[in-house]
Amino acid sequence: MHGKTENPVITYKKTSNIIDDARTIINSARSSAVRSVDFCRVQMYWNLGKRIFEEEQQGKERADYGTYLIKNLASTLESEYGSGFGVRQLEQSRQFYRIYPIANALRSQLNWTQYRLLIQISDPSKREYYELESANNGRTARETERQINSQLYERLLLSNDKERVLAVARKERIPENPTIGILLCTAKNEIHSK
Repeated sequence: MHGKTENPVITYKKTSNIIDDARTIINSARSSAVRSVDFCRVQMYWNLGKRIFEEEQQGKERADYGTYLIKNLASTLESEYGSGFGVRQLEQSRQFYRIYPIANALRSQLNWTQYRLLIQISDPSKREYYELESANNGRTARETERQINSQLYERLLLSNDKERVLAVARKERIPENPTIGILLCTAKNEIHSK
């Protein structure tokens, strides 16, 4: 009996081979667990960034208070939790909160490494493009980095305007211009071949 078998967490296509089905179920569950942990990590850094930002905004007179605060916090957290809570990570957490101040707007498809790449992009339209492109196409952090480094956004802008490029990333429209489709296919092939 073949058919689609579903439960709240795992969806798989039932086959006549129980071993293949078991592998599919296990791999799907592992993948789901990793995504859940990744998103919890994103939320942790967002909340750390929010708390740091709020502490800095309490009317402290000294301009260097933010640096002082982060250095002291990093010293304490690193000794308790390790290198993932150093000065650089805490500064990135604060920047992450500043760029993404609404927790509900965070995308569960993206991990902390991808968000760290995105917050380095100063142009909001460019950042939104890579955010949507990564989330909609299930990109890994390495693939997102390749897309950014290959300047996919800039190459697409040469063929179209910003709104059309963003609409393609949002999956609101299919590229009408064959050049864009070729560029998109080329970019996807570059990712899959590396």
